[in-house]
Amino acid sequence: MSGKKKKKKGSDVRKQPIQKKEVAKAYEKYAEQFTPKPTYVKNCLKAFLVGGLICAAAFYVQNQLMGKGIDEKDAGTFVTIMLICTAQLLTGFGWFDTIGKVCGAGVIVPIRGFANSMVAPAIEYKKEGIVLGVGSKLFSLAGPVLACGISSATAVGIIYWLIEKF
Repeated sequence: MSGKKKKKKGSDVRKQPIQKKEVAKAYEKYAEQFTPKPTYVKNCLKAFLVGGLICAAAFYVQNQLMGKGIDEKDAGTFVTIMLICTAQLLTGFGWFDTIGKVCGAGVIVPIRGFANSMVAPAIEYKKEGIVLGVGSKLFSLAGPVLACGISSATAVGIIYWLIEKF
Protein backbone atom coordinates (compact mmCIF):
# COMPACT_ATOMS: atom_id res chain seq x y z
CA MET A 1 0.00 0.00 0.00
CA SER A 2 1.06 3.56 -0.48
CA GLY A 3 2.33 5.71 2.34
CA LYS A 4 -0.61 8.14 2.16
CA LYS A 5 -2.96 8.38 5.06
CA LYS A 6 -6.62 7.98 4.35
CA LYS A 7 -8.88 10.76 5.58
CA LYS A 8 -12.00 9.89 7.39
CA LYS A 9 -14.99 10.74 5.25
CA GLY A 10 -17.19 11.51 8.23
CA SER A 11 -15.05 14.43 9.45
CA ASP A 12 -15.09 16.14 6.00
CA VAL A 13 -18.86 15.88 5.76
CA ARG A 14 -19.31 17.53 9.16
CA LYS A 15 -17.00 20.41 8.25
CA GLN A 16 -18.82 21.31 5.00
CA PRO A 17 -21.93 22.92 6.57
CA ILE A 18 -19.72 24.94 8.93
CA GLN A 19 -17.56 26.16 6.04
CA LYS A 20 -20.63 27.09 3.98
CA LYS A 21 -22.02 29.12 6.89
CA GLU A 22 -18.71 30.94 7.32
CA VAL A 23 -18.56 31.75 3.61
CA ALA A 24 -22.17 32.97 3.67
CA LYS A 25 -21.47 35.24 6.67
CA ALA A 26 -18.35 36.64 5.01
CA TYR A 27 -20.26 37.34 1.80
CA GLU A 28 -23.07 39.02 3.74
CA LYS A 29 -20.57 41.36 5.42
CA TYR A 30 -18.97 42.09 2.05
CA ALA A 31 -22.35 42.82 0.39
CA GLU A 32 -23.40 45.16 3.22
CA GLN A 33 -20.56 47.51 2.25
CA PHE A 34 -22.14 48.15 -1.14
CA THR A 35 -25.83 48.04 -0.21
CA PRO A 36 -27.32 51.54 0.13
CA LYS A 37 -29.05 52.26 3.40
CA PRO A 38 -32.78 52.92 2.94
CA THR A 39 -34.08 56.32 3.96
CA TYR A 40 -37.39 55.34 5.52
CA VAL A 41 -38.49 58.78 6.69
CA LYS A 42 -37.69 60.40 3.32
CA ASN A 43 -39.44 57.61 1.41
CA CYS A 44 -42.54 57.81 3.62
CA LEU A 45 -42.76 61.59 3.26
CA LYS A 46 -42.30 61.37 -0.51
CA ALA A 47 -45.01 58.70 -0.78
CA PHE A 48 -47.36 60.73 1.42
CA LEU A 49 -46.83 63.94 -0.56
CA VAL A 50 -47.04 62.38 -4.03
CA GLY A 51 -50.06 60.25 -3.15
CA GLY A 52 -51.70 63.26 -1.52
CA LEU A 53 -51.05 65.42 -4.59
CA ILE A 54 -52.56 62.80 -6.89
CA CYS A 55 -55.64 62.49 -4.68
CA ALA A 56 -55.93 66.27 -4.33
CA ALA A 57 -55.74 66.67 -8.12
CA ALA A 58 -58.42 63.99 -8.57
CA PHE A 59 -60.60 65.70 -5.97
CA TYR A 60 -60.11 69.04 -7.75
CA VAL A 61 -61.22 67.53 -11.08
CA GLN A 62 -64.23 65.96 -9.35
CA ASN A 63 -65.22 69.32 -7.84
CA GLN A 64 -64.82 71.03 -11.22
CA LEU A 65 -67.10 68.45 -12.81
CA MET A 66 -69.66 68.85 -10.04
CA GLY A 67 -69.49 72.63 -10.55
CA LYS A 68 -70.50 72.09 -14.18
CA GLY A 69 -73.65 70.27 -13.10
CA ILE A 70 -72.53 66.64 -13.00
CA ASP A 71 -73.73 64.85 -9.88
CA GLU A 72 -71.18 63.57 -7.34
CA LYS A 73 -71.50 59.89 -8.22
CA ASP A 74 -70.96 60.44 -11.95
CA ALA A 75 -68.09 62.86 -11.33
CA GLY A 76 -66.43 60.29 -9.05
CA THR A 77 -66.85 57.62 -11.71
CA PHE A 78 -65.32 59.89 -14.35
CA VAL A 79 -62.33 60.69 -12.10
CA THR A 80 -61.79 56.99 -11.42
CA ILE A 81 -61.83 56.22 -15.14
CA MET A 82 -59.47 59.14 -15.75
CA LEU A 83 -56.99 57.84 -13.15
CA ILE A 84 -57.08 54.33 -14.61
CA CYS A 85 -56.60 55.58 -18.19
CA THR A 86 -53.76 57.86 -17.14
CA ALA A 87 -51.96 54.99 -15.40
CA GLN A 88 -52.48 52.73 -18.41
CA LEU A 89 -51.13 55.36 -20.81
CA LEU A 90 -48.12 56.04 -18.59
CA THR A 91 -47.43 52.30 -18.38
CA GLY A 92 -47.84 51.93 -22.14
CA PHE A 93 -45.31 54.67 -22.84
CA GLY A 94 -42.94 53.14 -20.27
CA TRP A 95 -43.06 56.17 -17.98
CA PHE A 96 -44.97 54.71 -15.00
CA ASP A 97 -41.98 52.78 -13.63
CA THR A 98 -39.71 55.81 -14.03
CA ILE A 99 -42.19 58.03 -12.22
CA GLY A 100 -42.53 55.34 -9.55
CA LYS A 101 -38.76 55.26 -9.01
CA VAL A 102 -38.58 59.03 -8.63
CA CYS A 103 -41.82 59.63 -6.71
CA GLY A 104 -41.87 56.46 -4.64
CA ALA A 105 -44.83 54.41 -3.49
CA GLY A 106 -47.17 57.41 -3.45
CA VAL A 107 -47.68 57.09 -7.19
CA ILE A 108 -49.22 53.66 -6.65
CA VAL A 109 -52.48 54.98 -5.30
CA PRO A 110 -54.52 51.75 -5.30
CA ILE A 111 -56.49 52.44 -8.49
CA ARG A 112 -53.41 53.51 -10.44
CA GLY A 113 -51.39 50.55 -9.19
CA PHE A 114 -54.18 48.21 -10.25
CA ALA A 115 -54.23 49.70 -13.75
CA ASN A 116 -50.44 49.37 -13.97
CA SER A 117 -50.62 45.74 -12.85
CA MET A 118 -53.03 45.00 -15.68
CA VAL A 119 -51.17 46.74 -18.49
CA ALA A 120 -47.54 45.90 -17.63
CA PRO A 121 -47.78 42.10 -18.21
CA ALA A 122 -49.79 42.64 -21.38
CA ILE A 123 -47.14 44.96 -22.81
CA GLU A 124 -44.41 42.51 -21.87
CA TYR A 125 -46.03 39.76 -23.96
CA LYS A 126 -47.26 41.88 -26.91
CA LYS A 127 -44.72 40.17 -29.22
CA GLU A 128 -46.76 36.99 -28.95
CA GLY A 129 -49.77 38.63 -30.58
CA ILE A 130 -53.03 40.21 -29.54
CA VAL A 131 -54.80 37.05 -28.39
CA LEU A 132 -52.01 34.84 -27.02
CA GLY A 133 -49.85 37.71 -25.77
CA VAL A 134 -51.83 40.77 -24.75
CA GLY A 135 -55.20 39.07 -24.24
CA SER A 136 -53.92 36.20 -22.15
CA LYS A 137 -51.58 38.28 -19.99
CA LEU A 138 -53.87 41.29 -19.43
CA PHE A 139 -55.42 39.74 -16.34
CA SER A 140 -52.53 37.50 -15.25
CA LEU A 141 -51.88 39.59 -12.14
CA ALA A 142 -55.15 41.46 -11.79
CA GLY A 143 -57.35 38.45 -12.60
CA PRO A 144 -56.98 36.71 -9.23
CA VAL A 145 -57.56 40.02 -7.46
CA LEU A 146 -60.75 40.58 -9.44
CA ALA A 147 -61.92 37.01 -8.89
CA CYS A 148 -61.37 37.18 -5.13
CA GLY A 149 -62.94 40.63 -4.88
CA ILE A 150 -66.04 39.72 -6.87
CA SER A 151 -66.42 36.39 -5.05
CA SER A 152 -66.10 37.94 -1.59
CA ALA A 153 -68.50 40.77 -2.52
CA THR A 154 -71.03 38.20 -3.75
CA ALA A 155 -70.67 36.15 -0.55
CA VAL A 156 -71.10 39.23 1.65
CA GLY A 157 -74.13 40.29 -0.41
CA ILE A 158 -75.76 36.88 -0.01
CA ILE A 159 -75.07 36.84 3.74
CA TYR A 160 -76.49 40.36 4.08
CA TRP A 161 -79.57 39.34 2.07
CA LEU A 162 -80.11 36.26 4.24
CA ILE A 163 -79.77 38.28 7.46
CA GLU A 164 -82.26 40.87 6.22
CA LYS A 165 -84.68 38.20 4.98
CA PHE A 166 -84.79 36.26 8.23
